[in-house]
Amino acid sequence: MDWAAFGVDLHLDLDATGGRRAGLERALRDAIRDGRLTPGARLPATRALAGELNLSRGTVSAAYDQLVAEGWLTARIGSGTTVSTLPAATARPAAPARGPVTPRYDLRPGSPDVGAFPVSAWLRATRRALTAAPASVYGYGDPRGRSELRGALAGYLGRARGVVADPDRIVVTTGYVQALGLLAGVLRDVGRPALAMEDPGLAFHREVVRRQGGTVLPLPVDERGARTDLLGTGELAGAGAAVVTPAHQYPTGVTLHPRRRHALTAWARERDGLVVEDDYDGEFRYDRQPVGAVQGTAPEQVAYVGTAAKTLGPALRLAWLVLPARLVEPVVEAKRHLDLHSEVIGQLALADLIRGHDYDRQVRAVRRRYRQHRDLLLARLGAGDGGRYRVGGVAAGLHALLHLPTEGPTEAAVLAAAARHDLALTGLGAHWQRPDGRPGGLVVGYATPPAPAYPAALDALAHALRTA
Repeated sequence: MDWAAFGVDLHLDLDATGGRRAGLERALRDAIRDGRLTPGARLPATRALAGELNLSRGTVSAAYDQLVAEGWLTARIGSGTTVSTLPAATARPAAPARGPVTPRYDLRPGSPDVGAFPVSAWLRATRRALTAAPASVYGYGDPRGRSELRGALAGYLGRARGVVADPDRIVVTTGYVQALGLLAGVLRDVGRPALAMEDPGLAFHREVVRRQGGTVLPLPVDERGARTDLLGTGELAGAGAAVVTPAHQYPTGVTLHPRRRHALTAWARERDGLVVEDDYDGEFRYDRQPVGAVQGTAPEQVAYVGTAAKTLGPALRLAWLVLPARLVEPVVEAKRHLDLHSEVIGQLALADLIRGHDYDRQVRAVRRRYRQHRDLLLARLGAGDGGRYRVGGVAAGLHALLHLPTEGPTEAAVLAAAARHDLALTGLGAHWQRPDGRPGGLVVGYATPPAPAYPAALDALAHALRTA
């Protein structure tokens, strides 16, 4: 049989007990009952299946005819033979669906408005990139990522974020989580597994470090950002790296004070420490000039991590590390043994998008949209409702911190009220490494809801605050 020409693949465990035709009928019934052959699935032509199973064509035709007569299969001239919709009595009960429940209103932080993805620009960029690409792009590639994207990123990060970026020191990863995991693993391997991480911060990121064998040390955050002046002292004395969000701390939203920035880089130079700079939403500044990356002042002490998750969409799985020279080879080697290299087509499309300045246009467009969302949030809750609520961290980013008044409802009560109104919210309490006695609040993401649904989401939030 010519396997290359076989039209529809079909795997059957054929037991010829009682005859070949009976065995084929049983195998087909079992495949339909088990759901391996779903309603509407097309079966191979009788000649093709006979050749695959080493049966006569007449045996296969007779088995098909019997199952058509029983209602398992449907045969139409010109359309071939397909699986019928099973009667309720014959079909095995389907497992209950277990997908995530989508709330009516969603003000959780962490995601952009994915409806703003630039579909047309991405399609054009992909078409141009693939038209010009050599056949070799479809083979195995460099663990660092495509040179086209690394070169484009070096130029973009230099002018937009003040990053000193040599293309040879850039490693493309499948998101920030992979970048953090790679760094934590490399630090563990050189005997420096303890990482200082901001408190409050994202619990999931702390778990990423722990799963790589790292130890997480709480780095306190106040109104001036991370307490980098404490690095190298007390329980932070053993930290080999500090993971920080200087431009817009998550979740408080504060910007790292210049003196704290200096203390951070001074610690790294004096103690041979590593700064992991998470610049997750650095492009989104609203009321002042953008704050440049810390990496630009200390490129040999800082591993800079950027991502397309907020500017384009998390589904692309595209992020990048800009590394000190000493870490390039260890990280590349770790990446090689983790997944060999990141997918290529998206890298080529993003490189084209950056070179043609479509990426800048996208950033400006969504920045305007998110600025409008932020302003409406402030109008409804900051200045509205009698100015009862203090909203912080609003100079940048895609979220704000809503401080709850001490005489008002608790965080838990507001979250419960929000759930009753089908509103998804995130509390500040879940972000503390040491939650005892910590103040409550709401981390409100204002990017996720599309513009038409956003006012209603804010109405639901205001209602939850009133009824908590």
